[in-house]
Amino acid sequence: MTNPSATPSALTTLPEFAALLPAKGRLIGLDVGTVTIGIAVSDDRRTIATPDHTITRTKWAGDAKALAKVIEGRSIVGCVIGYPVNMDGTLGPRAQATRAFARNFAAQFHMPILLWDERLSTAAVTRMMIEGDLSRARRDELVDKLAASYILQGVLDGLSLA
Repeated sequence: MTNPSATPSALTTLPEFAALLPAKGRLIGLDVGTVTIGIAVSDDRRTIATPDHTITRTKWAGDAKALAKVIEGRSIVGCVIGYPVNMDGTLGPRAQATRAFARNFAAQFHMPILLWDERLSTAAVTRMMIEGDLSRARRDELVDKLAASYILQGVLDGLSLA
């Protein structure tokens, strides 16, 4: 980025995002909730999303510090943030909060950001965990980072088709 004071906006189309990415480097996927942030990271070749961990939300400064620890030394070149679109395609208060989070992230970390429709991601991973006979406590422990992985994998699959 040539002007460090400029804050890039989050993108909502895969082709725009792909055009800004270097040939190699990992992507981070975030499932941003009101209480936690689920985190997943891709491999360097961007083929597989791996659940990483979940952080408990605080104010932005605390969130940024925790995210910096994840990003540091991992060759992260782009970020995918789950975008909570309502089932009818409208955007509600959670979408607005996610856009604010993305603006803060962009200002702090200066990398391309993609807001990716996350409809049914949590439901899909919850269903998989129920089918896997995981206890409710274990599902609660895993759901956010697995949802982040599910969201990120959708983007990785889309990038491989482009």
